[in-house]
Amino acid sequence: MAQASGRILVQWLVAGLFIALLGGAQAIVLCNIDSGKLNLCRAAVTGKNPPPPDEQCCGVIRQANLPCLCSYKSMLPLFGINAKKALALPGKCGLQSPSNC
Repeated sequence: MAQASGRILVQWLVAGLFIALLGGAQAIVLCNIDSGKLNLCRAAVTGKNPPPPDEQCCGVIRQANLPCLCSYKSMLPLFGINAKKALALPGKCGLQSPSNC
């Protein structure tokens, strides 16, 4: 029981972090990405038929610590981000996706 409540607490803390990131709070670095640059990829991971990532988005993905980002994939739907589309970004930018994703 304590383990489950600890896991829930961590999920809420991570959710709070993402809300701060996407809400325009002071920029921080998460997984080698400046939080202010996350919106450069938002169009490519939201909606029914998102456009392919542009060069600016791919630049963000190339700098990212992809295994680190994978650890946050369960939080993506809370922000209207399709996790499957987000996990496809590295491949669309010519990168190999981490095997644990």
